[in-house]
Amino acid sequence: MKTIPLFLVACCLFNGGAALADGVSIDAGVDTCHPVPKADTPQYIIGYGSLMEETSRQRSIPEATEVVPVRVQGFRRAWIAKGTAIGLSTTFLGVTKNSRSAMNAILFPVDRDMARVDARENGYCRVPVTKSQIDTLDLSPVPDGEIWLYANKQQNLASPSVAYPIVQSYVDVFITGCLQIGEKFQLADFARECIGSTHGWSKQWVNDRIYPRRPFIYQPKSGEIDRLLNREIPAYFQAIRIE
Repeated sequence: MKTIPLFLVACCLFNGGAALADGVSIDAGVDTCHPVPKADTPQYIIGYGSLMEETSRQRSIPEATEVVPVRVQGFRRAWIAKGTAIGLSTTFLGVTKNSRSAMNAILFPVDRDMARVDARENGYCRVPVTKSQIDTLDLSPVPDGEIWLYANKQQNLASPSVAYPIVQSYVDVFITGCLQIGEKFQLADFARECIGSTHGWSKQWVNDRIYPRRPFIYQPKSGEIDRLLNREIPAYFQAIRIE
């Protein structure tokens, strides 16, 4: 029996056996969903959803303070990631490969925490992205190294529904991250592009904010977020219901 690296065992455990469910044997020493990074090679992650928001990102990866705004070709961001079937749940953002699509996002280095990020993104597979697929929006060079993005597993794809709606609390994290990046790098249309390059907006969308009629108490950017959503996708925004 071949020996599997310890961090891959951890990934498999964090994934609740997903690697095994996908037909990958532990004793084969291969995790097709989380390839082993090359040793002594810089590692980078592309964040396109909650990882763009500073607090959310640093909760899992405290040292991920330096980010680069990018536009990535060949991937389609959408509301397609069905949450857990236990208890109340939601539909999250995800991506699939699509040669005709592009999306804005961030790029940041990961030194020792790839297994930790794999655990956080346990419903997704880490796939490689080439430098030719990336344009930096601050005009800095695309760094050398391995670049990864978390894409959806085909068996987990689903559109928002009554049981798995889009929830405002997650939208707030996503759009707050987009606003932060736009402000930091003086990219006036970054948040607008976040919305425009995201597919699958749905009227299956609930407002689960604390104090939804006075959201600024807990979500200081609520007014800015709401104005942006109402301007860019009014039909969906005006159909949001308080849960």
